[in-house]
Amino acid sequence: MDLVLRSVDAAGHAPMGLLSTLLVLLALVLGWRASAACRRRLMLASACLVTAFVLEVSGVEPIEPALGAPRVVSNRQEAAILGRELAWHWVRVGLALTAFLATLSGLRRGEKEREARVQRERLDRLKRFFSPHLAELIVAGDTADPLQSHRREVTVVFLDLRGFTAFAESEPEQVMDVLREYHAELGPLILAWEGTLERFTGDGMMIFFNDPIPVPNPAERAVRMAIAMRERVDALRAGWRRRGFALDLGVGIAQGDATLGAIGFEGRWDYGAIGTVTNVANRLCGEALPGQILISAPVLGGLDGLVEVEPIGDLVLKGLSRPVPAFNVRGLRAKTRDNTR
Repeated sequence: MDLVLRSVDAAGHAPMGLLSTLLVLLALVLGWRASAACRRRLMLASACLVTAFVLEVSGVEPIEPALGAPRVVSNRQEAAILGRELAWHWVRVGLALTAFLATLSGLRRGEKEREARVQRERLDRLKRFFSPHLAELIVAGDTADPLQSHRREVTVVFLDLRGFTAFAESEPEQVMDVLREYHAELGPLILAWEGTLERFTGDGMMIFFNDPIPVPNPAERAVRMAIAMRERVDALRAGWRRRGFALDLGVGIAQGDATLGAIGFEGRWDYGAIGTVTNVANRLCGEALPGQILISAPVLGGLDGLVEVEPIGDLVLKGLSRPVPAFNVRGLRAKTRDNTR
């Protein structure tokens, strides 16, 4: 049987060409901020559809010969043509399927990258308040969101440098140099003892223990950290004295219930603790003489003979209605000096 091939309407190729164009544009738009891997997937999809479109157009048999007469082919030629067209058809189907899968993979990869970017931003935000390890636990969902308000018993530490107000009248560059040394020495100790830095303002710091992750022996951790800080500052003081700076450390530690969570407004959040315990620790710090670590009775009760203390007596602290018994920490007892956490 002879076969007369009729012309195929060029508009039949329009959907494939339009789809190819749209996918190329999609690759350019979505790939603008995406990773190289995501862009590669989208460009692969575009290349597959463009190739399929080219094959579809170029694979059409010329319908009219040069003289304009119908083209007549034999059955064998017809079978060959149909076989070739069938092969090209499946090639185009394969390319279209590859394009679809590559597009789907690229879009999924882009979504994962956006989710990862959001997680990184949240992790960076949490690292402003917590240790890197703790921030990672929170992002991983291994602990409740600590930025929501909650109530918990905490041990609060306030510390600052005695003589800093007068020293701050020195050259600003000298003040900044001292603060850098001071923060560089004391900051790692906060992380080492798993404390949470609530804030630091110049020479002052507020740190608390047992939140957002409960820890064993929060009072012991706080006191051990304070003693280690005092030793670090003692080492710094030698250099400060040679430069004519009369500075020393004062610390106040209290224990009690507080309400904790995010404080601030959109674009500027801090993590804070509110309660009488923070006021007690702050006032004890204010009463501490150079080199002293003053603790409240609840803190002493949680130390179980860990330290040697001397009673200071009942202190009348500003803003508190009743006197607060205070104790000065002289140091660790010999039998506990080498104990670790």
